[in-house]
Amino acid sequence: MRRIVGLLLPFVIIFALAACGQSAASEKQEEIQTAVQKTDEPSETSRNGAAAETEEMPDTEMGTESSVLTEGQEADVITKTLVAYFSCTGTTELVAEYIAEILGADIYEIVPENPYTEADLAYYTNGRADQEQNDSNARPAISGGVENMDEYDAIILGYPIWHGQAPRIISTFLESYDFSGKTIIPFCTSHSSGIGSSASNLHDLCSESVEWMDGKRFESGVSKESVQNWIVEIGIE
Repeated sequence: MRRIVGLLLPFVIIFALAACGQSAASEKQEEIQTAVQKTDEPSETSRNGAAAETEEMPDTEMGTESSVLTEGQEADVITKTLVAYFSCTGTTELVAEYIAEILGADIYEIVPENPYTEADLAYYTNGRADQEQNDSNARPAISGGVENMDEYDAIILGYPIWHGQAPRIISTFLESYDFSGKTIIPFCTSHSSGIGSSASNLHDLCSESVEWMDGKRFESGVSKESVQNWIVEIGIE
């Protein structure tokens, strides 16, 4: 009997070892499959993170920025300004140059076809200037002209005061173009006289659609700073 048991014992041991090996292999396989499944499934952090990125994506990424920026907005209106002036002694010319430089505007000198001499400008001598100022219908001719007047929205018009009024050549200038729909801002230079009725008399030469702003008188030797303060005051840009 002991001999039979001794013969069977090795087989029992071999069978038991084989069964244990198979069980261990099965458990290992289950562990591997479980690990693979966990890897394939996104974690809560990953899912929440992806959602957060989608929610926080700026409009520029979603292609809506341009519609948001343009909604309710109007295009900037750009005003093109011309500084036109008449000057015999250089006083008005200096102010006009200040204005054009400050605004970055175009500048145009009103040049008489027949230039004025010192004798013409002498007050109370019945010279040329005296005669023209006494004749409201006088229209001294201008040499050349503004070829692209239609391009300008605003005209800053400068002149000296002669016998309380603008020189008649300014009337020639205003009657030479159609200023309909434009804005005219006058300024004058003088030693003592203000702009007075010179501006309103000139306004009467233009169509009713012209916006005529209040003018300004400058003395000889006015500073650029004073001119700039006036520009800021009337709101020209």
